[in-house]
Amino acid sequence: MLKTEFLSRRRLLGVVAAMCCALPVWAHASAVEQFKTFVANNKTARGEFVQQQVKMVDGSAKVVKTFQGNFVFSRPGKFIWNYTKPYEQHLQADGEKLYIYDKDLNQVTIKALGNALGASPAAILFGSAGAADLEKNFTLKEAPAQNGMEWLEAIAKAKDSQFDRIGIAMKDGVPQVLELRDSFGQVSLVTFKSFEKNPALKPDQFKFTIPAGADVFRQ
Repeated sequence: MLKTEFLSRRRLLGVVAAMCCALPVWAHASAVEQFKTFVANNKTARGEFVQQQVKMVDGSAKVVKTFQGNFVFSRPGKFIWNYTKPYEQHLQADGEKLYIYDKDLNQVTIKALGNALGASPAAILFGSAGAADLEKNFTLKEAPAQNGMEWLEAIAKAKDSQFDRIGIAMKDGVPQVLELRDSFGQVSLVTFKSFEKNPALKPDQFKFTIPAGADVFRQ
């Protein structure tokens, strides 16, 4: 595998990231109000996503890479985030450890979860136990509405966060898009679809089994 492709995958792993029926109660709710209610009322969820990497080319925003996958989460700190196209990669957290599995490399990286999710984009959907916990790590503020969706900004309180800005688009009380801007000027857009709220999950849903023959690295 080319070194540049490997590095691209590693950056992609750092980005790590929803629909319901329209209800009239959301017509006048701000993005921050909708998001806090979503966090408070949805302990589990699953769905699909499309992730796009965007760069400025000749003064215009261009999509340079597109990824597809699916997710499932159970707050706090348990989730599965699968990339299925154009290649397979698997991120899984069991509440204590984070497992990153690259199928092509047959390589598993294991990290202690600890407070690693605190100021990361993953904490937006998966990490917090509730709205109060979320606000320990982020400052939430309203942003201008766009394309029929209410937007908010989540600004990490930790000074060492790799993301300068996390934008969240809300509609009908559910996140629709995450906009991730890192300190290098790179932008990723994660669009959610087929979102199922509070599904019943198996007790061992998030137990990770290391594939046979995989190289294991612990950090």
